[in-house]
Amino acid sequence: MHSTLTAPDAAVCDAVLAGHGRDPHALVQILRELQAAVGWLPRPALGRVAQALGLTLAQVEGVAGFYRFLHLAPVGRFRVLFSDNVTDRMGGSEALMADLCRRLGVAPGHVSRDGLVSVDRTSCTGLCDQGPALLINHQQVVTRLDARRVALMADLIRGGTPVEQWPAAWFEVHDHIQRADVLLGEPPAPGSALAAALARGADATLAEVKRASLRGRGGAGFATGTKWELCRRAPGAERVVVCNADEGEPGTFKDRVLLTRQADTVFEGMTIAALAIGARRGLVYLRGEYRYLLPALQEVLARRRAAGLLGTAIQGRAGFDFDIAIHLGAGAYVCGEESALIESLEGHRGTPRIRPPFPVEAGYLGLPTVVNNVETFCAAAHIALHGGAWWAGIGTPKSTGTKIHSVSGDCERPGLYEYPFGTRIGRILEDCGAHDTQAVQVGGPSGVCLSAFEFGRRIAFEDVPTAGAFMVFDRSRDMFEVARAFAHFFAHESCGFCTPCRVGTALVVKRMDKLAAGQGSRHDIDVLFELDKLMHTATHCGLGAAACNPLRDTILKFRPAYEKHLKSLYFEPGFDLDDELSIARRMTGRDDAGAYLEDAK
Repeated sequence: MHSTLTAPDAAVCDAVLAGHGRDPHALVQILRELQAAVGWLPRPALGRVAQALGLTLAQVEGVAGFYRFLHLAPVGRFRVLFSDNVTDRMGGSEALMADLCRRLGVAPGHVSRDGLVSVDRTSCTGLCDQGPALLINHQQVVTRLDARRVALMADLIRGGTPVEQWPAAWFEVHDHIQRADVLLGEPPAPGSALAAALARGADATLAEVKRASLRGRGGAGFATGTKWELCRRAPGAERVVVCNADEGEPGTFKDRVLLTRQADTVFEGMTIAALAIGARRGLVYLRGEYRYLLPALQEVLARRRAAGLLGTAIQGRAGFDFDIAIHLGAGAYVCGEESALIESLEGHRGTPRIRPPFPVEAGYLGLPTVVNNVETFCAAAHIALHGGAWWAGIGTPKSTGTKIHSVSGDCERPGLYEYPFGTRIGRILEDCGAHDTQAVQVGGPSGVCLSAFEFGRRIAFEDVPTAGAFMVFDRSRDMFEVARAFAHFFAHESCGFCTPCRVGTALVVKRMDKLAAGQGSRHDIDVLFELDKLMHTATHCGLGAAACNPLRDTILKFRPAYEKHLKSLYFEPGFDLDDELSIARRMTGRDDAGAYLEDAK
C-alpha cells in the first residue's frame, strides 16, 4: 500500500470533496466517488478526507470498512461480483464463477497476482428474472450469464478491454412486466397527480391517503397516512421525505422496474408527500447495485425541475419549494431498515438506531422524516389523482390496492406480476407457468416459506404479507439447501452491532454446514430451533429477528430434506449439549433452553 498520496490522487480527492461541499454527511458518497476514480481507498486518501471533513481517521475508516462496495485494499482493475442469490445458483452461477476463476487464474475472494482482477460473490443484485447475473466494478450489471459469455469475458479482462467496450447486449436489463395493473400500467402524465393534490390542498390530500388505507409496500405495512400525519404534527420547522430504494431483499426486483419505467410517478409521489407534511427536502436512497440507473434518474429529476415540478414555487405555488437528491448506497442489506438507511444518509455506518424516537419524530439530521418505499410513493401519486375511495375499492378491506410481485425461480415466465390484494398464491403460480411446485418463498428470506398445501392462501396483510419477492421451487430442489443459502446470506449481511445477531447467525451457518457435510444429528436440528427462538426475541433490529424464518419454515414443512443429511437419527446415550447453546444463552442473558435440556436428557 502507498504510504503517501500521489499528487494526481490528491487532486482527485480534493475535487470530490469540493463537489460535495466538504459536507461530512456526504461521506459515503465521497468515498464511493473517490474509489471510482482511484480504484480503492488508500489510507493517505482517507486521512485527507478526514482532515477536510473535520473527522478522525478512525471514523472515516470505520465507515469505509462497513460497506461491501468500499475497499481498503486494492481489488484490481476489474472487480467481478457474481450474484449469490439462490435463484442465481439454481441457474448455474457457481459453475460459471468457477470457470471464470479458472480462466483468469484467480481464486474466489482474492486478487490475481498481476493485480488485474478479483472475483467474488455478492448478495442478490435484483436481477433474479434474468440471472445468473454479476456486477462489474460496482458500476454495471451483466445479465443472462452462460458459458460462452464467461469465456469471452475472461478474454476481455485478460486483454484489459475497458468495460465500456464489452458487448452491449450483456448489459441489457429487461423489465419483464408479465401482468400490469394500476402501478405497472400506463403512468399518469407528469404533474397531473401533483396538480390534483394542489387543487385539494395539503389537508385534503392527507385525508385522501388516509381514506385509501394505503399501507407501506416495503414489508412492514404501516399505514402511510398515519405516518405522514405523525411527521406533519412533529415539532420543528423543517421536514424531510425519504424514498427507500434500497431493494436488497433477495428475490425482489419490482422497485428496479418502477424506477426504470415509472420514475416520474415515484418522484411525483414524493412531492405529494412533501406537500402533505410540509417538507422542502427529498432524498432517494438508491441501492449500490442499481448504480447503472443513476444517470437516467438524474435526467428525470432535471426534466421535472425544468417543467416546474421540482424546485421553488412548484407549479407556480408560492412557498411550495421542494427538491430531490439521490444518495447511492455502498452495499449493505441492513440499510433497507429505515433507521440504518438514515444513518447511511448522514454519512455513518448503517447501524439501526434504537427506537423511539422514530424517524417521524427525529430522522434525517434529527428532523421529522417520512421514509416510504418506491412502490408506496408510486401508489400515493395514483391516489392523489383518482382519490382514496377508488384505491380502497381495490383489494380487500384490510389490504387495499394492488401489490407487485417479483416472480423468479422454477417457472416458465419470470418477471413482475401485479394483482389486487387478496389474490391466491395458486393463481400467481398458474400465471407464471410454474409446474410441480413444492414451495414458494414469499417476501424474500425474511418472509414466509409456503408448501403446496398452502397455495390456496392469499396475498394480504391479514393472510400472507409480502415485501414483493415470490421465489418458486419445484420438487427437484433441496429445501434444506435453500434454507442454508439464506442462512449464509443473513450471516454475511449482519451489521455486527448486536451479539445475538452477530453470533447467532454464525452459529446457524455452522450447524447448517455441519448438516450439509453429513455430520449432523437430530440434536443439531433441535439446536437450530433453539437459536431461532433466542434470536427472534433478543436482536437489535429486524434482520436478526427474521434471520431464522426460512430455517424454521423449512424444518417444519420439509423435515425430510433435513433428515436425509443426518448422520444419526437418534441421540447417542449420555450426550451433552455442546458450546453453541451455552454461547447462545450467554449472549442473551436468558435461560430459555432449560426446557430443551430436560427433554434431551
